[in-house]
Amino acid sequence: MINQFEVLETNKMIEHYNLDVRTITMGISLLDCITDDIDKLNQNIYDKIKKYAGNLVETGEAISKEYGIPIVNKRISVTPIALVGGQACKTSKDFVSIAQTLDKVAKEVGVNFLGGYSALVNKGMTPAEELLIKSIPEALATTERVCSSVNIGSTKTGINMDAVRLMGEIVKETAMMTKDEDSLGCAKLVVFCNAPDDNPFMAGAFHGVTEADVIINVGVSGPGVVRHAIKKVRGESFDVLSDTIKKTAFKVTRVGQLVANEAAKRLGVPFGIVDLSLAPTPAIGDSVANILEEIGLEHAGAPGTTAALAMLNDQVKKGGVMASSYVGGLSGAFIPVSEDQGMIEAVEKGALTLEKLEAMTCVCSVGLDMIAIPGDTKATTIAGIIADEAAIGMVNQKTTAVRIIPVIGKDVGETVEFGGLLGYAPIMPVNNFSCDNFVNRKGRIPAPIHSFKN
Repeated sequence: MINQFEVLETNKMIEHYNLDVRTITMGISLLDCITDDIDKLNQNIYDKIKKYAGNLVETGEAISKEYGIPIVNKRISVTPIALVGGQACKTSKDFVSIAQTLDKVAKEVGVNFLGGYSALVNKGMTPAEELLIKSIPEALATTERVCSSVNIGSTKTGINMDAVRLMGEIVKETAMMTKDEDSLGCAKLVVFCNAPDDNPFMAGAFHGVTEADVIINVGVSGPGVVRHAIKKVRGESFDVLSDTIKKTAFKVTRVGQLVANEAAKRLGVPFGIVDLSLAPTPAIGDSVANILEEIGLEHAGAPGTTAALAMLNDQVKKGGVMASSYVGGLSGAFIPVSEDQGMIEAVEKGALTLEKLEAMTCVCSVGLDMIAIPGDTKATTIAGIIADEAAIGMVNQKTTAVRIIPVIGKDVGETVEFGGLLGYAPIMPVNNFSCDNFVNRKGRIPAPIHSFKN
């Protein structure tokens, strides 16, 4: 039970330190929509999402008003569309029609994003999966709210380098097709290794095939709350610092648990997980980079950054698992450049580079996120960055991802404005020494030795 003291404390965190429930995400299985007729498939998808998610936004707003807890986003995730459209889709255009159906129903039910225009190609690609991947640029260019993800590797299977090479080309093509919007389509596209089935955060959310028919997952975020808490113990030992982060994460997760239970009850669907991820926003003070500075760094990227982030991530997870029986998704600390004012400032001052960000992804929740790079970056270079990040995830048995944006027509020293929660970003330099011969090898990188645990 959540007592009166917790409610009062929560109100203070909301009022002064930017605590919010970042998203209520309804996961919907579309497996029972499968048919070999594309028109019927689109109708089945539309009908099922409308049936279950029709009251999602209204319910979220009612809970927010009653409890005084900001619920920023209401979203939907669906079964990876490559699995759903395999029988009906004969061309890439068929898959694009599904993306447009998803976009239409997302707008009608009022959610801001719908994730799951996805393919899982850890070891190889079926013809349907390859068709979907090749349709991604057009799908993202002709829709507003659809998000796409592709899982190209895992600890158990290794890295599908054929898919990595293809995704380098797809990212570049998506950038070109949305160049009039500063290549915004790439902000809706994530390449994963070890993607979780229950992630409520966009753009990487999809509804895994092992999940229930319909579920509610909640993502909570509180960088400002954590920063305020550790400000009170400035100069104290790491023991005190760690304990403070852990206790604060517990309190933040309790808010998510409350909202998740209430939303599941009102919508008549099971509660899935709470994802406690310190997901920043462009708002001043709502920054993971600022937490690292409060811990003792001049800027994110300074020596000690990876160690500080490792401790932060671990204590957030420890506090979260005590507060909810079902903590899942990514849960930890995100380090998206464009969405974090402190990260932006660190890049602008030269404290934070792409290589340092890659090192930080070894210990944070996800990976290279919302990073703008020069528009003339080669597809093979992008593929090499994806491969490096996937290797970190594969070897360390963790989720890693790349959401990188080659902004067509812009170069290092310029900035790009995405707006809203996506913020703005300085164009970061990329190591342009060639990796062409590496990326163009065929096949896959084998799974690491410690993957054999049976």
